[in-house]
Amino acid sequence: MAREQSILQSVDNALRVLESFSVTEPELGIAELSRKLGLGKSTVFRLVSTLAARGFLAKNPANDKYRLGMKALYIGGLALRQIDLVKDSRPFLDTLVLKSGEAAHLAILDEGHIIFINKAESGRAMSMGSTIGARMPAYITATGKTLLAHLPDDELEAYLRQTQFKRYTANTITDPDQLRSCLQEIRARGYGTDMEESEEGLMCIAAPVRNNRGQVIAAMSISGSAVRMHRRFDEFRQLVMEQAEELSRTLGWNPSVKW
Repeated sequence: MAREQSILQSVDNALRVLESFSVTEPELGIAELSRKLGLGKSTVFRLVSTLAARGFLAKNPANDKYRLGMKALYIGGLALRQIDLVKDSRPFLDTLVLKSGEAAHLAILDEGHIIFINKAESGRAMSMGSTIGARMPAYITATGKTLLAHLPDDELEAYLRQTQFKRYTANTITDPDQLRSCLQEIRARGYGTDMEESEEGLMCIAAPVRNNRGQVIAAMSISGSAVRMHRRFDEFRQLVMEQAEELSRTLGWNPSVKW
């Protein structure tokens, strides 16, 4: 049976509703969801009501908009607990925070976005505000660019063709050719950066995490005030690369073995 014939449209639409929420749009109303999904308001209302009744969405009585509910968090938490990468990364993220004093994150790539799957807080002012499970466009983040840099050529070219680039700060890279060149540099030097490209005043440095076959499956980063990060750039760059390599070895990667 073809994939299209095996999909239950109502379930597909319900999942599209859930996927509409993001870090930049944590709350959405019926009319907004209708426009985003190209569905009638009555259809969206029924979908949202069902998801809210099951706890996957929650309504904000102050503005009648909806946000992801606790059931979505619970399901996401179950999925994350099944990923050894999350558990294995904890001591390395803690080491990054201990040695740098800045926030540390672990992210994976999903359909052109990064998803934070683990983090360690620094408690310092001007650190990256993030939540586990949050999504961000890959091209504006250090972790995202690091992951894009290690995609197969055909997947990267497809990403560059399909992505609608939006400028978040004056430093955001929105030209595909410039981004392609940037990614080539990241792959060659072994680390990626976000030079105030996602948020003014915030800087990040990231390095790739590999599995036992040498495939890049995640990226680890330090993020904090651009002033502090610039001051200790070389130290932080080396620190992130070292911890990402140590995590990779924990996952079974051996740089001397070529697959």
